[in-house]
Amino acid sequence: MALRKRGQTWWLDIATPGGHRLRRSAETTDRKAAQELHDKLKADLWRQAKLGDKPKYTWEDAALRWLNEQAHKASIRDDAKKIEMLTPFFRRVPLADLSWDRIQAVVEGQKGDRKPTTRNRYYQLVRSILRQAMREWQWIDKVPVVRLHREPEGRVRYLSPQEIDTLLRNLPEHLRAMTRFAFATGLRRGNVLRLRWKQIDLGRRVMHVKASEVKNRKTLGIPLNETAIAIIREQIGKHDEFVFVYQDKPLAATVNTAWRNALKKSGIEDFHFHDTRHAWASLLIQNGVPKGMIKELGGWKSDKMVERYAHLAPEHLAPHAAVLD
Repeated sequence: MALRKRGQTWWLDIATPGGHRLRRSAETTDRKAAQELHDKLKADLWRQAKLGDKPKYTWEDAALRWLNEQAHKASIRDDAKKIEMLTPFFRRVPLADLSWDRIQAVVEGQKGDRKPTTRNRYYQLVRSILRQAMREWQWIDKVPVVRLHREPEGRVRYLSPQEIDTLLRNLPEHLRAMTRFAFATGLRRGNVLRLRWKQIDLGRRVMHVKASEVKNRKTLGIPLNETAIAIIREQIGKHDEFVFVYQDKPLAATVNTAWRNALKKSGIEDFHFHDTRHAWASLLIQNGVPKGMIKELGGWKSDKMVERYAHLAPEHLAPHAAVLD
C-alpha cells in the first residue's frame, strides 16, 4: 500500500527500482498532498536509477550531514541554533533550488533588525554548507553567489588601569574575583566560568585549557602571573571542583544586574565581560609585549586578531618616521 495513516499523519511506502523500500512520514494530514509527495519521490527514484540523475538532496539532508561532520568545531552549537532558525523556511527545499533571493528573503526577513555582522554569519553558514555539498559531497553542481553586508571594523573596547580598579571595587566579591582573573589572564568568559581545579598546577604556576574548550582547537597552556596566583589561592576551599563559585554553586553567567550596576557606578559604558580580553591584550601591547607572544598567550589562531591592537603601540614605527627629520 503506497500510503498509510498513522494517527493523523500520512506515511509513504515506496518500492525503489533497486528492490528496496522507502518508508517515511509525509509530514501532512492531507491525503492529496501526501499522494503528490509519493508520486514525486517515486518518479525521482526512477530517474536516478534509470537515467543517472543525481538524487535531489534537500536542505535537511545537508544540514544534518554538516552537523555530523563538523561536530568537532568549537562553534557547532552556534551552527545548530542558526540551522534551527533556517530549517522551517527551507524545509524539503532541494539544495539546487536554494537561490540567493530565497536565502536573502529568509535571513533579512527574520534577522533584518540585527547587526550586519549577525546577518552575515547566517549567510556564511548557508554558503559553507552549499559549498560542501558541491565540492565534497557532489550533491549539487553550483552554489549561488552570496553577497555579504559591509561590516564595521572589529570591536576593540578596553579600559585604563584606573577604570579597571574602579570597576573591580564596585563589583560584588564573587564577580570581582573572576573579573580580576580575566583581566590578569585574558581568558574567555566560558573558560573562566568553567575553570576547574584540575586545570591548575600551582607548583609550576600554569594552567591548561583543553582543546575542546578553545576556539582554535589546540590545548592552551597559560602561565599564571602573581595576580592570578593570588586570586586562585583566595578561592581554595570554596568548592571541590570549580574555582569560581557563588553560594557553593558554579557561576552560570556574568552579565547580570550586579555587573550592570557596577558599570553604572563606575561611569563605564558599552563594556561587556568579553572586553576584559581586549583590555588584557591592550595592556600587554602598550607595555611592549611582542604581538607574537600575545597571540600565543591568547590562543589566537591567526595574526589578524592581534593586529587589531597594533595601533595602541606605534613606537616601533618611530625609526621609520625619523628618516624625514
